[in-house]
Amino acid sequence: MARKVAFVGGGVIGLASAWRMASRGWGVTVIDPTPGRGASWVAAGMIAPLGEAEHSETAITRLRIAGAGWWPDFAADLVRTTGMDIGYSMTGSIMVAVDSSDQLVVEDLASLHHDLGYAVKHLSASACRALVPSLSPGIRGGVELPDDHHVDNRRLVEALIESCTNVSVSFVRDRVARVVFGHDGAVRGAFLGSGELVDADVVVMTAGAECGAIGGVPVEASPDVRPVMGQVLRLRPTPGSPDVARTIRGVVHGRPCYIVPRADGSVVVGATSEERGFETTVRAGAVHGLLDDARTLVPGIDEFELAECSVGLRPASPDNGPIVGWTGAPGLAVATGHYRNGILLTPITAHAVECLLTGDPLPDALLPFDFFRPGAARGRARSRSDVARTGA
Repeated sequence: MARKVAFVGGGVIGLASAWRMASRGWGVTVIDPTPGRGASWVAAGMIAPLGEAEHSETAITRLRIAGAGWWPDFAADLVRTTGMDIGYSMTGSIMVAVDSSDQLVVEDLASLHHDLGYAVKHLSASACRALVPSLSPGIRGGVELPDDHHVDNRRLVEALIESCTNVSVSFVRDRVARVVFGHDGAVRGAFLGSGELVDADVVVMTAGAECGAIGGVPVEASPDVRPVMGQVLRLRPTPGSPDVARTIRGVVHGRPCYIVPRADGSVVVGATSEERGFETTVRAGAVHGLLDDARTLVPGIDEFELAECSVGLRPASPDNGPIVGWTGAPGLAVATGHYRNGILLTPITAHAVECLLTGDPLPDALLPFDFFRPGAARGRARSRSDVARTGA
């Protein structure tokens, strides 16, 4: 008889994991009031293993690189099974600098790429504009990032929901009041806000920044994640707006800014990183700052229509790495803490969740990011040896 798993949270991580487990014959339920409408809906969809690399985060950078390697097959499978175009583009991106201090930041990134064994192509200002003619004449120069790709995150969400539906995943549009444990301490399911019980042999917390506040979870089994607000703009083309040929990552007087194109000519501009708890208010100052930096990179951005201002809450852990693995409670697993890399790490994380539930070895790149590393749990968790591979 097939085992049953409930995913608490229906973002890209929960949806992709649910799709994989249902494809293996498990009984799968996704519990979320609005599946796919959280941080996954607001994201820009960048698959950028090197664009956000830092010297101090070697393990995370290697995970990003490994995660990006899963994307071509994952995208092909999703398109094949749904027939839907997810806007997956492998055109690469460029990172450009506005002033001399910004140029130092770009050169530092290039040196990290070199250290990781990647060829680095430095670009003059004119070479940058040859790749993206709409760039400002004031750009000082940059580097090409051919391995940084992107996907239309909203099409991705819709395709994942369709793929889940095709393999009989059940969607429960409600909130979890609390996870339920039996007398033996093992998971038995989850009570909903409506009072209904969803029976499950395994519960996987995939609710992003809310994973640390799910009811009924012992403190020693609760992941230490916090929300980091990101404000993002979506701009719609008009007859006078320029064509943005590929993703632009800019350093504008020390501030990061990105402009990500979509197939219909629209662009996504982002994003702020603000520690405001669970606040989701769009602020005029943030919108002004993003538009000002974007027009510094591409002056013609003024001609776009401002179509949407939105806020997402990224789940961040103390070390900015994801938390993926069994917790200190039998039958309770977690996949959260992906911070700015949720879209990028979706395929490899879904595979890792599949490995957790079936007892197969996890991808090596994710081994440093389990629940039992220092700082990942809110309370003191048991050692790995106390937790069986089955989660019991």
